[in-house]
Amino acid sequence: MVRASWWALVPPVIAIVLALITKEVYSSLFVGILAGSILGSNFSFTGTMDILTSNGLIDAVSGTAGIFIFLVVLGAIVALVNKAGGSAAFGKWAQTHIKSRTGAMLATFALGVIIFIDDYFNCLTVGSVMRPVTDGHKVSRAKLSYLIDATAAPVCMIAPISSWAAAVSSYAPEGQGISLFIKAIPYNFYSLLTLVFIIAISAMKFDYGSMRIHEVNAKLKGDLYTTGEKAEVADEDHSSKGKVIDLILPIIVLIAVCIFALVYNGGILDGSSFVAAFSDTDATVGLPWGSIIALVFTIIYLCLRKVVTVKDAMECIPKGFVAMVPAILILTFATSLKNMTGVLGAKPFVSAVMGSAAGSLASFLPAIIFLVACGISFATGTSWGTFGILIPIVIAIFPSGDVMQIIGMSACLAGSVCGDHCSPISDTTIMSSAGGQCNHINHVSTQIPYAVSVAAISFVMYLLAGFVNSAAIVLPVGVVVTVGFLFVMKAIVTKKYGKENI
Repeated sequence: MVRASWWALVPPVIAIVLALITKEVYSSLFVGILAGSILGSNFSFTGTMDILTSNGLIDAVSGTAGIFIFLVVLGAIVALVNKAGGSAAFGKWAQTHIKSRTGAMLATFALGVIIFIDDYFNCLTVGSVMRPVTDGHKVSRAKLSYLIDATAAPVCMIAPISSWAAAVSSYAPEGQGISLFIKAIPYNFYSLLTLVFIIAISAMKFDYGSMRIHEVNAKLKGDLYTTGEKAEVADEDHSSKGKVIDLILPIIVLIAVCIFALVYNGGILDGSSFVAAFSDTDATVGLPWGSIIALVFTIIYLCLRKVVTVKDAMECIPKGFVAMVPAILILTFATSLKNMTGVLGAKPFVSAVMGSAAGSLASFLPAIIFLVACGISFATGTSWGTFGILIPIVIAIFPSGDVMQIIGMSACLAGSVCGDHCSPISDTTIMSSAGGQCNHINHVSTQIPYAVSVAAISFVMYLLAGFVNSAAIVLPVGVVVTVGFLFVMKAIVTKKYGKENI
């Protein structure tokens, strides 16, 4: 009997093993989907094709169409504000107001936090805006790329109004997506502690590992690259009449309208409270609802400002689609694979097995889930594909409403981001290299020591959370440990190289 047996886990296992071997996510996910279709049809050719197309791909596309629309609209808005010169104008403004290296790094971090709607949006904007500023203050391209990468995904993973929240909610049980996402935020130790790490290491003015070499060369020699090909690319043509408001206003409108759309969809006009409406909303409807309005506003506003023409604006829409194609493909295949595990009855099988076998090991499961998610995400190069595979399994392991379910889900999300950070084939990592115009190998090699440091601390925090079950206790401990770790590292680096060479 294939259904509700160990066979139900074969498709995701196949996808994971192939990804480990081939380091290629699209074909690995598709083979997993095909395997699930074959098992679900009991090896019937016509049945396989029916399940593959109807239960797999078509259901995946129809179920996540709202996220697709949101991603395409985001890409179009990014292309519009770049074409209008808004990004370039903000960069020029920042150059005249930021007076130090630390200020340049913290400003890059702050802009990344502000642009929390989508990691692609983040990478596409922050790099082009802040590159002239960080260059002027002799911040290496490797450090700039790290700042871009380390704010993009972690910020999106703790922002309820983001494409990531929409993706996570699509994998969670119907009607519980946003609510589970919000409850998981305080336990998302890797994302939260990464932000703490950035602020602390920037303020403490030191670096370690291979990043130190790049930063010392930049500070003392003015060499922003150190090694490898100088990955300079020509900036896209943009209007010379662009102003800072041409970047800021579309972002503000996008965020504000999306917030209203989410609570409107949750029933705030029907008498629900703001919190209740946010918990009951459907992000796959609310986010495209708001983003379409923001896109129309941006087109009209920029055309009235005469920084883009109607023709320019229309050309930005397909550009937005092209920029988001990788995310759309990953989401389609990951959702299809999730559908296959549903067809094969993975949830009741895993629930039964874990319910009988977990026992005293239940408290260790969040830490184990974190490590598994790190491994899968590193191998596949995708956070979305990873939590698409793991969230249904995590939901099945723990009882609904149990705080351990929230901790387990946050461990899954945090591990997905961590593995994505370390992976050289991650689309976000690649885009961060491009945004910082940094040699890709330099970016990966300098980022891994920092990502692994935060990952190790996060792993310990998940071990603690499995027993304490309180973010109010564990998160402050994690912050103290992170800052304490950096003080120790600074002392080691200072002793080894001298104060002037840190």
